[in-house]
Amino acid sequence: MHGTQPDKPAAPLRTSLVRAALALVVIVCGLSLRWYGFPLGLPAFVVKYGGSLLWATMVFLLVGVLLPRRTRTQIAAIAAVIAVVVEFSRLVHVPWLDAFRLTTAGALLLGRIFSLWNLVAYAVGIAFGVWIDQLGQLRRVG
Repeated sequence: MHGTQPDKPAAPLRTSLVRAALALVVIVCGLSLRWYGFPLGLPAFVVKYGGSLLWATMVFLLVGVLLPRRTRTQIAAIAAVIAVVVEFSRLVHVPWLDAFRLTTAGALLLGRIFSLWNLVAYAVGIAFGVWIDQLGQLRRVG
């Protein structure tokens, strides 16, 4: 046992479950914004970059689900790398990738058009992810 407490192994599982639940809420919010934002009369800026912000929040939370023992700073750094790679991948045009981007899943996961403003939205989204993760009191003690 090496001095570990019986409840220690459950902490990463609890952390992952809470983050997964938060990620599902963020996904629902993001899809709702994309589907209903324009019909509700929201400005295009809010729909476009709000969706990007929520996408990055989702990436942060899902990285946290997969790597529950990492610090928030490490999770944020990994999420930022993923976001930058995905954004710059939009500059790569090969037939199979362009075809995937034309699907709903491809547009939601990878996007279609490169924009440096998306990187700003991603940074804000990752910061938002850190904040809601803190609100969920997911910090491991010890």
